[in-house]
Amino acid sequence: MIIQKGVLDSFAALVEEETGNLSGGELKTGVDLGTANIVLAVVNGDNEPVAGATFPSSVVKDGIVVDYMGAIRIVRNLKAKVEAVIGKELTEASCAIPPGVESGSVKAISNVVEGAGFDVVNIVDEPTAAASVLGITDGAVVDVGGGTTGISILKDGNVIYTADEPTGGTHMTLVIAGYYGVSIEEAEAMKKDPAREADIFPIVKPVIQKMASIVKRFLTGYEVPAVYVVGGACSFREFTEVFEKELGIQTIKSNQPLLVTPLGIAMNSVRNEENIQKYRGRM
Repeated sequence: MIIQKGVLDSFAALVEEETGNLSGGELKTGVDLGTANIVLAVVNGDNEPVAGATFPSSVVKDGIVVDYMGAIRIVRNLKAKVEAVIGKELTEASCAIPPGVESGSVKAISNVVEGAGFDVVNIVDEPTAAASVLGITDGAVVDVGGGTTGISILKDGNVIYTADEPTGGTHMTLVIAGYYGVSIEEAEAMKKDPAREADIFPIVKPVIQKMASIVKRFLTGYEVPAVYVVGGACSFREFTEVFEKELGIQTIKSNQPLLVTPLGIAMNSVRNEENIQKYRGRM
């Protein structure tokens, strides 16, 4: 198992500093339509980060595009922003979906990416994309997003099981808002403020315990040596401790958990018509 810590830190720096690392050659682009953030990632042929951009958004809920034109506008703006940084046009991209979403939602996600000016060359599920970055062949990848928690179980490099449940960072935010009697926007800001973590974590801990119990149910009957958690909602320092206590299985969180899946989507931006047809429900 090789978690690409340096690669993730490099990508995070490119996103934060709005710079590029263009060294010529093939470029691969991934678009992650998350519930809380939309992220565009670009890597080269060796899967090294080239550039990226992110935008906080609420145009997608639980894997369903609820503001189609808004989503297109955001992705189009991110595309233009990254193109300006690297000085090259991006024409192809891959996208990803939470496990278990209906084919209509898959089509909507891919149509958003196409509507922003990309030719969609591949569609993958989010936890599998994350596994590409984590470099694992055996274990469970748990992607804790804004609206959903997705899981993929891998054995010998193959995905043998996927599932998805509507529990994620948004549910944490709702609990915080209810506890303090504040707006969703205020609660979201409190959740993301590292200085408030000691106060906020005990409030959201029951939500994390529920996520862990869901994952435990999915893992029943499978031999899983370790669980790898990614996604912005798992950023709390004690997140893995809660999972390990519930699961009884080593739980590992990578650095830059919000950026793992987007980077993996870009790494999988290689034309795959079989995947596209499968996920769009035409096979």
